[in-house]
Amino acid sequence: MWNRYAAEFSGTFLMVLLGCGSIALGWSNLAISIAFGFGVFTAIMLFQPISGAHINPAVSIAFAAKGNLEREALPGYIIAQCLGGWVAALIVVAGSTTPSVSTSQSWGIEIAITLLLMYSIHVLVRKKANLFFLALGVGSMVTVLAFLFGGFTGASMNPARTLGPNIVTGQGNLILYTVAPVIGAVLANFIPEPLDEEI
Repeated sequence: MWNRYAAEFSGTFLMVLLGCGSIALGWSNLAISIAFGFGVFTAIMLFQPISGAHINPAVSIAFAAKGNLEREALPGYIIAQCLGGWVAALIVVAGSTTPSVSTSQSWGIEIAITLLLMYSIHVLVRKKANLFFLALGVGSMVTVLAFLFGGFTGASMNPARTLGPNIVTGQGNLILYTVAPVIGAVLANFIPEPLDEEI
């Protein structure tokens, strides 16, 4: 089990380091979105065979609720992910997420985009996508959502991605960025799966 926790720590650390590092370097919104997507892609390629490479407490909670992750493993996953994000934030000291829209809009956006992300993961898993296409699909979804919605809420979609940077830089909104993604990810579990067409 500890190797799985180490994989979740390492994957989340890598994603936050690359994504928030690009913010620290002053890259454009598009480049930052690509950096986050590439971080997710790389983490999945490296660590999916070990732990599933959730690198996101909201994803782990949704998987546990759906029965795809042992409930006893969930606390360790969440702790490892949050620690990974926090250690990466200590290095880059940048990348906090702050909303630029109203509170209700921020909650709506974070719930909706995390739901879309989680649903895309469910689709790729259900289609039994190989490792490369799983990583590419999830990484691309993160890139697109980050680019489209980053200007409104920072497009967190991930409590571990925000907790570390926001704590290190002294920013708030922790309830928004921890609870809303979990709601969105769990709601994705209730979207009916389309019936496979028989050929």
